[in-house]
Amino acid sequence: MKVLVVDDSPDIAEVVGLCFELRWPGTAILTAEDGEIALTQMEQETPDLVILDIGLAEKDGFQVCKDIRSTSSVPIIMLTVRNEPVDIARGLEAGADDYITKPFDHIVLLARTQAVMRRISGSGEDPITGPFVSGDLSINLESREIWLQGEYVRLTPIEFRILFHLVKKANLVVPHQILLNNVWGPDNNATTNQLKVHIQHLRQKLGCDGSNPKNIVTEWRTGYKFVKLPPTDKARPIQTEQVTEAVT
Repeated sequence: MKVLVVDDSPDIAEVVGLCFELRWPGTAILTAEDGEIALTQMEQETPDLVILDIGLAEKDGFQVCKDIRSTSSVPIIMLTVRNEPVDIARGLEAGADDYITKPFDHIVLLARTQAVMRRISGSGEDPITGPFVSGDLSINLESREIWLQGEYVRLTPIEFRILFHLVKKANLVVPHQILLNNVWGPDNNATTNQLKVHIQHLRQKLGCDGSNPKNIVTEWRTGYKFVKLPPTDKARPIQTEQVTEAVT
């Protein structure tokens, strides 16, 4: 696992890094003292998790979070001294997956990290790796790279999580409640109508329409199913360097 710690305090970055290295030996810890360095690290290193402070020079953590979310669905946990409800709300609205206030207990940080990663992967197991090809759609679930007919597809974090859980159960029906729990968490207040809206947006981005849903099929009153199709000549292997070109 590769973790990017964005904090203007080297001491905090060192403590956070040590927590992860002790819990998950072999974890690569990247650090950034300001927002611009963090965004450069995101582009060059593609971390699996971002620990983000709000109080950064020039570009604060809220804006950094938004900038990251414009190109990536990487899990983001905000770790900051700001504990006002309005700050917590702003952080979550900016795209953070969780929000922890300083001073923090390392056990809580690691537990929250596991919970966030579990929500995104759908289980406590390592994420599925390698390419997944269906029709003219190519997906790498590990690096979150998606291509349709050779064109890079940009999804929101929620859209990617929905797609992830459908693809994991390809050709099987995933009930509404299972999707709601996996995408929004077990204590969520999300509704099937919200899920339906996100499914519609996801279908549009994957080249589906109402009369020809292709991959994502509705099972009435039950849930959704991702139907894996035979690869076409328009499907292509995912190349990391192409993503850099697509998002610059």
